[in-house]
Amino acid sequence: MSSFNEIVGQEMPVLVDFKADWCGPCKMMAPILTEVKMHYNEKLKIVKIDIDRNPEVAQKYSIRGVPTLILFKEGQAVWRQSGVLQTHQLISIIDAHI
Repeated sequence: MSSFNEIVGQEMPVLVDFKADWCGPCKMMAPILTEVKMHYNEKLKIVKIDIDRNPEVAQKYSIRGVPTLILFKEGQAVWRQSGVLQTHQLISIIDAHI
């Protein structure tokens, strides 16, 4: 858990994608997150957390469904949403919070 806290506590904003291998909508998010990463280049870190392999992190953040995205800024969760978002929607949300 401490390594997760170190990752999201960085100065750079971190978008965490809580996902599972068995989740169809999670697979739909993968190319969207790739586009978002290319849009922000080195201004945003994107981390994928498998809820089945990291149940303690999923429990700490009350992840009830996947995919769930949480945007962290300096260790604080500033936005979260479950479900699939389109690239332009996600970029406008991130822009509003960073």
